[in-house]
Amino acid sequence: MRRADERGNDPRVSDTIFALSSGTLPAAIAVVRISGPEAFAAAERLAGDLPPPRTLSLRSLRDEGGELVDKALVAIFPAPATATGEPLVELHCHGSRAVVARVLEVLAAVPGLRHAEPGEFTRRALQNGRLDLTEAEGLGDLLAAETEWQRRAALRAADGGLRRQVEQWREELVMLAARAEAAIDYVDEEETELDLSELHEAAERLRSEWIAALEAPRAEPLQQGLRIVLGGPTNAGKSSLLNALVGCNRAIVTDIPGTTRDLIEVALDLRGIKVILVDTAGLRESEDRVEQIGVSRSMDALRDADLILWLGAPEDAPAHPEIILVHARADERAGEVVPREAIATSGRTGVGLDDLTDALRRRCEALLPAPEQTSLNRRQAEALREASDALNSLKAGDPLLTAEALRQAMYALDRLSGRQSTEDLLDALFGRFCLGK
Repeated sequence: MRRADERGNDPRVSDTIFALSSGTLPAAIAVVRISGPEAFAAAERLAGDLPPPRTLSLRSLRDEGGELVDKALVAIFPAPATATGEPLVELHCHGSRAVVARVLEVLAAVPGLRHAEPGEFTRRALQNGRLDLTEAEGLGDLLAAETEWQRRAALRAADGGLRRQVEQWREELVMLAARAEAAIDYVDEEETELDLSELHEAAERLRSEWIAALEAPRAEPLQQGLRIVLGGPTNAGKSSLLNALVGCNRAIVTDIPGTTRDLIEVALDLRGIKVILVDTAGLRESEDRVEQIGVSRSMDALRDADLILWLGAPEDAPAHPEIILVHARADERAGEVVPREAIATSGRTGVGLDDLTDALRRRCEALLPAPEQTSLNRRQAEALREASDALNSLKAGDPLLTAEALRQAMYALDRLSGRQSTEDLLDALFGRFCLGK
């Protein structure tokens, strides 16, 4: 793990780093990046005369003995207008494993160069002011995106959607803080009380925006997937329905009550939205100790669900704000009346599955932030809540306490954006990144 010096600076940021920054090998082209103060000198050792900035030119890459390693397109990018804020070189090599391994081996032999750690290019971009912490988090989410909604939401964050909002909030705080400081000077000079009601009203309007952001759907369900739990009595058709929704046999289906005894979780891309379908043990009284444990886990899963598909009688449904009633095995229950608002389905014939999928999609959309909407993750929400609490502590008529509350709110916003961040936080974030990013 990296170690910071006594000023909190990472002594390794002055190193020149390199890594394969393109996809899995073999490939048609492999891009090797070099970033740091010795990037151009290292590129000259391999390629000789370098091309003009931001121009791809063909060069022969040679090792220290002059042996040809590869013919590659080379581009150089002078600081600070680069991805990392440092001098940056890209080598567009042939994408065979042997070629890339040899290029990396030659670079490793250059004094002052070392292999980059996972996420280190992006970490340097953060440290050099090329992006803020919210954009780095968005980039991490983009790299991990599995569905279209995740991609669009992460791209918005990586493109600075939340950063721009936080910058606007901070500018407003700076103006309020300046007014509070002016009020302190005025009171010191005039030895009189000052009416700060307008300042407090402006702060309350700002705080109301923060509360609205905190009450909006959060980012985690979108990234991790909404948990959709199938619940109901034994032999209600839960496992058959899960298999039908997933499109393969993931759960054992028999006519024996109590077949499912443990939770079965399956990740599913529901028309662009990630969900986790959870099959549960049927709810019933049993003397079987193992089945009792399964029922207990079922109750826990229903309580923690984002959305429940209830396959039992409507009057037996658990108290939950998000429930879709399902009249399962409809092909076997032709004589029964379908309960009002329930969706009749059959895992065997496929009847009603499109209607159920449409209903699930609509409910999931309502539970998630829209891709074009700025959403907060847990860390960001905690920082914004601290800022909101600070503004809530404003004391009317006391400019000193008002100024202190505004400073605390600004400090919290700076933690949100990464102006104030810890090494542990950055290590955790960039540990998610792949090598070369």
